[in-house]
Amino acid sequence: MLDKAAAILDCFRPDGGAYRLAELAERTGFSKTTTHRLSADLVRLGFLEREGVGYRLGGRLFELGTLVPRRHGLRETALPFVQDLYEATHETVHLGVLEDHDVVYLERVHGHDPLPLPSRVGGRLPLHCTGVGKALLAFSGPELTELVLAEPLTGLTPYSITNPDRLRTAVEQVQASGLAYEEQEATLGVCCIAAPVFDGGGTAVAALSVAVPRARFRPAQLAPAVRTAALGLSRTLRQHG
Repeated sequence: MLDKAAAILDCFRPDGGAYRLAELAERTGFSKTTTHRLSADLVRLGFLEREGVGYRLGGRLFELGTLVPRRHGLRETALPFVQDLYEATHETVHLGVLEDHDVVYLERVHGHDPLPLPSRVGGRLPLHCTGVGKALLAFSGPELTELVLAEPLTGLTPYSITNPDRLRTAVEQVQASGLAYEEQEATLGVCCIAAPVFDGGGTAVAALSVAVPRARFRPAQLAPAVRTAALGLSRTLRQHG
């Protein structure tokens, strides 16, 4: 029963949009009767909400998600550095962590005119298509790199790296410079620069990035700010550790 309830909740990945009962049944492969019964239970428990004739994720999931200790503590510690990086650049700032073979975003700060990005707090994107993801991939051990390289590399845009040899080279460049670059690989017209965050070991626990429109992408100007924020957060995590 728990597996079936989880399957219904997983239907709302990756955008969290609302779905009709028939759509949930089709996505899960369950009968409409089973889907209706489970959805009603999830609504009663607060994990789903009714939206017209459809369903959407409920507020209780958000409440529980914010209490996850590892993510909550990291996000709270990182928030001042995220804000400092935004003030230094006035561009969109991301904080992301590794989960499976994806980057999951814990925080996103932007100005009054946000970029049209696929990233969102709590959302996930492929490691190889984002600056944050590349920074995490480069400093999460060779085993993960080999696993990712062995998988089909699906692109989000025509500029996404889908060739394993190119991705290996990109990872090696990140390891050498300590910075990850992404140019229109997640969204057309947007570029990104990211840096890994450490808590005392050699494995990255998170990464910070700045995303900007391609027309004003100036790596030489953005790199020091991103690096400074990542180093400052790493230092704080080591002290608290």
